[in-house]
Amino acid sequence: MAIKETKNKGKKNKPIIGKSDIADFPLFELENVKVKIDSGAYTSTIHCSRIEEIENELKVVFLDKKVDGFTGKTHCFSNYEQKNVRSSSGELQKRYIIKGNILLFGKNYKTEFTLSKRNLMRFPVLLGRKLLSNKFLIDSSLTNLSFKHKTEKDENWNTKS
Repeated sequence: MAIKETKNKGKKNKPIIGKSDIADFPLFELENVKVKIDSGAYTSTIHCSRIEEIENELKVVFLDKKVDGFTGKTHCFSNYEQKNVRSSSGELQKRYIIKGNILLFGKNYKTEFTLSKRNLMRFPVLLGRKLLSNKFLIDSSLTNLSFKHKTEKDENWNTKS
């Protein structure tokens, strides 16, 4: 399956991403994690089962045992911020923000993630406008386009061996 792209006059084509996908987060050592595309959110958010600040260091365990891709590994960050974020329910929350990356359509994108407990949500990761803007077009009738691209690429590589 080829990557669906837009045709812009003289501009770089943007891949089309569906309403949800499955992605890898190389810096966080996470693979095949479900993500929801959320054009209503500004910043991307990732679920953490543990968030602890100790002596100017942030200790984080991404995801939890019920989520595909969970490793249980503790990641430490010395470069982080705190910011007030309005949740989808309208509540103002103070959240930590870290820099990370995500692999979509075989390309590595750097972005920021707010850390949140999303254990009651269907998707452990939301991808917001800060990441999506000027990089993708969203087609809400489609799903898992990047993941299909990844698995197809892996299958093609395996058949060439």
